[in-house]
Amino acid sequence: MTTIATICARGGSKGLPGKNILPLAGKPLIVHSIAFALAHPAIDAVYVSTDDADIARIAAQAGAIVPYLRPAELARDDTPKLPVIEHLVAHLEARGDTVLRIVDLQPTSPLRAREDLDACLALSAHADLALTAYDCGFNPYFNLVEQQPDGTVRISKGDGLTTARQAAPRAFGLNGSIYVWRRAALHHAAALQIKPSHTLTRSRGFRGPRFQSASPTGFDSSSRYRLHRQRRATARCHST
Repeated sequence: MTTIATICARGGSKGLPGKNILPLAGKPLIVHSIAFALAHPAIDAVYVSTDDADIARIAAQAGAIVPYLRPAELARDDTPKLPVIEHLVAHLEARGDTVLRIVDLQPTSPLRAREDLDACLALSAHADLALTAYDCGFNPYFNLVEQQPDGTVRISKGDGLTTARQAAPRAFGLNGSIYVWRRAALHHAAALQIKPSHTLTRSRGFRGPRFQSASPTGFDSSSRYRLHRQRRATARCHST
């Protein structure tokens, strides 16, 4: 085994209870990501990390491997994802498996294209981390502001003198759809609890289409409204 897919799906969502197994296009939401990973020839096995018995059952029925129920300390509202993935990979290595590359798929961003994963896999040959992103509608140097403690707002980055979008550095939103890690880089990032895309010197981004976005303006499934929009988008994809 060299390349695995990981899908992290906690059962205790507060904003949209049970979101990872809510129906989308006739299937539980998480099943779309499992099927996508199983269909790619570069992925040797698909693993789901969850603390929820119902998610584990549905994932196993869809063909994923659920080696355990995630410990409670890794399933809190504020638990970062990297320690969860590291916990899973370390478990596999402890039993003798070799993992060189990890493809992490967010279950709430199911509308992926095969060519996007192909591009990330190609980039991963020369980067510690390759990920999907999209062109933002807002730019921190131009039209994105932050509220200060006194209630005033100021431009997020720079001196505020950028008067045209074309003059600002390009900015991208991370859509959470696909992350491809090298094993050593994942271990390093998880151990230091860092934001990988901001600190690893060899991270590469692949710009995916906007419909994959996990931002409030895209089609993720972290609220009922967004799930409704995603169902409509999925229906359109299936009808074309």
